[in-house]
Amino acid sequence: MPKTYEVRTYGCQMNVHDSERLSGLLEDAGYVAAPPAAADEKPADVVVFNTCAVRENADNRLYGTLGHIASIKRENPGMQIAVGGCLAQKDRDTITKRAPYVDVVFGTHNIGSLPALLDRARVQEESQVEILESLEVFPSTLPTKRESAFAAWVSISVGCNNTCTFCIVPSLRGKEKDRRPGEILAEIEALVAEGVVEVTLLGQNVNSYGVEFGDRLAFGKLLRACGEIEGLQRVRFTSPHPAAFTDDVIEAMAQTPNVMPQLHMPLQSGSDRVLKAMRRSYRKERFLGIIERVRAAMPDAAITTDIIVGFPGETEEDFLETMDVVRQARFSSAYTFQYSPRPGTPAATMEEQLPKAVVQERYDRLVALVNEIAWEENKALVGTTVELLVADTSAGKGGKKDGATQRLTGRARDNRLVHFARPDGVEVRPGDVVEVEITQAAPHHLMADGTPLAVRRTRAGDAWEARNAAPAPVGVGLGMPTIGAPAPAPVSDGPACAC
Repeated sequence: MPKTYEVRTYGCQMNVHDSERLSGLLEDAGYVAAPPAAADEKPADVVVFNTCAVRENADNRLYGTLGHIASIKRENPGMQIAVGGCLAQKDRDTITKRAPYVDVVFGTHNIGSLPALLDRARVQEESQVEILESLEVFPSTLPTKRESAFAAWVSISVGCNNTCTFCIVPSLRGKEKDRRPGEILAEIEALVAEGVVEVTLLGQNVNSYGVEFGDRLAFGKLLRACGEIEGLQRVRFTSPHPAAFTDDVIEAMAQTPNVMPQLHMPLQSGSDRVLKAMRRSYRKERFLGIIERVRAAMPDAAITTDIIVGFPGETEEDFLETMDVVRQARFSSAYTFQYSPRPGTPAATMEEQLPKAVVQERYDRLVALVNEIAWEENKALVGTTVELLVADTSAGKGGKKDGATQRLTGRARDNRLVHFARPDGVEVRPGDVVEVEITQAAPHHLMADGTPLAVRRTRAGDAWEARNAAPAPVGVGLGMPTIGAPAPAPVSDGPACAC
């Protein structure tokens, strides 16, 4: 019997995509995905933790989970545990000291080594730690088991050249490395040939793409080139940095039909004084100016953001400036975070670390305002017709019950989440497209209670149906096959490392 595996993901969308590669590597090496195990069933032969070092208490979360799984491993000789990702890159040998039963520790730069490290640990009967300091092979050349049959992440760069005082990502992911446009477009074309209709371009700072080969307009050109790919219906990207955001990107977004009217752009703080302390190379006037120009070019664009509350030295006046920017920007949603020190970052040693109670009180006020504005923005859409790409909400997997009616879920072009009623007598598959009229609004989603106005079967729906009917064969092209059935949904804490 082939050995089974399970990948558990923590962190951002970059980690989610890395987990797709880890799954692809393991299946390429002969492992098969373990089914969801009941309490009395045998666990997976290999459990991989793909970790994050950015979120609060990431290490405590990992070691607590490792402690739980250690007892399972003792009862199952031959079981292996691997820990990779940002926390592994940061802690290195600490993991095997605190959890000596871990078999493999690998970093962000050597994902491709995992199968070999597992084999070596098994043969040598001792833990293997391999942490490279820099990227040797761009990870998109690795085999990938895509979570979705019709939507895909596509990395355009890895690493970051910024030095934000609260962020540890540059030291863990390294300096920015850019893929050549031809490689990116070839990957997207191969994905579209397999049935993918939506791609999200990923990078720590996507709009600084091109810095490595000296073209500061490269990202806008890449968006326009995506518009030339036949069959590609939706293009998204995350996350841009306000300091590098140029007007040519706004023009490309507005003029390229398949680039969605959606922008996620981290604010972090509305106070210029705090932004300077964070070493964020823009100020609130520039941030609001970008939003103004985006909305002038795309009036229906939904804009989301990241905000940190309680940065060292933040005063009540600083916080009120953040609240003022939120009122002016009118975000459709926001990822909000309470600042907590990250060892190894300059901010962790700054004076004036704020009391937890002060941070919590400000955070509660911010969340209330963000929700209030998001709800008002969503209410304005009641009565409008929107086009949805249906999400994977098949029976027993994400379908929402409302009496006798099962509600399905889809994403609008602006990425808003919409729940809608399953139409009578018409099959709707994930990947298909429906048009619905919005009837209700909530802060974080929209509702369409009536029958969909239109249902369009798509190649993406065909791809989903084929994948779920039987295990798919290994794909071809670029060394990046799509393998097997969809993996369990990973945990994503937000955009790519919230830069």
